[in-house]
Amino acid sequence: MDVKQLRYFAAVVEAGSLSKAALKLAISQPSLSHLILTMEDDVGVELLLRSTSGVRPTEAGTTLYRHAKSILKQFDQLRDEITLGCNNEVGRVAVGLPTSIAAVIASELFSELRDKYPGIQLELFESMSGYLVELLANGRLDMAVLFRDVETTGITVIPLVNDGLSLYGLPNVVKKSAKVRLRDLDGVPLVLPAKSSGLRLLVERVFAREGVALNAVGDIDSLPTMLAVAAEGAVGTILSSALGRLPTSSVRCRTIVEPELSRMTSLCIPNAVPQNAASRAVQMTIEQLIQKHSALWKPDEAR
Repeated sequence: MDVKQLRYFAAVVEAGSLSKAALKLAISQPSLSHLILTMEDDVGVELLLRSTSGVRPTEAGTTLYRHAKSILKQFDQLRDEITLGCNNEVGRVAVGLPTSIAAVIASELFSELRDKYPGIQLELFESMSGYLVELLANGRLDMAVLFRDVETTGITVIPLVNDGLSLYGLPNVVKKSAKVRLRDLDGVPLVLPAKSSGLRLLVERVFAREGVALNAVGDIDSLPTMLAVAAEGAVGTILSSALGRLPTSSVRCRTIVEPELSRMTSLCIPNAVPQNAASRAVQMTIEQLIQKHSALWKPDEAR
């Protein structure tokens, strides 16, 4: 199995279709299909499940894909360092940002890297944190900002800031207060991310611990949609306090107290691939931007 085969296999998995991958790779579909069959003969197991709607990896194929992305990343890094020198801030760096973090630092991150490190090509993935965890595990990202505070096998976790959580919407709940007590949310209608979300799990755990009835009337994995629903007033949501402190915010935001809700925001970097100068520069820039705007996330900085 060589680098070319791994690159082609990864392209097929990402495209979900042999024909789409063949078009992207500029080779014939029969040639690509034969290459995949050769790989399957080589390892002795089926790597792809084929159907009329496309292809998807088997369990073995998923494992191969994850390792292939890591190997390809190392190979590309090796080539860049040999060609350009290991101390040059040059090359692609893939970064994952949750939407709530991207709203604060994404544009500045792009601008600062463009000004200071024009040789870096930033690949920015903005999504809910659950999907970013999957991309990080599959080797698609060089680093990601995630809501966690404990070390994970194979991942370096660098704490950045404690992200305070606030109530959005529901203007009739404690009308004149800049803060809202958790017990005031007993039974009030809320929309939250899906049950697999770290934010959802945190909210459920704290409500249960404090004996407050959680009334989740909808599961929405879209931050703009949750804010839009909250803006209508009849239903609220719980999100990062930083979003309500941005100049563009139009939804009322009130810090949740007694107790305060917060979660640690950390930069997570896989250990499998050594960092080069470009990824170190991106890491440093992210850390500086989070520090610059740190007051936005503090639980006690109510609007």
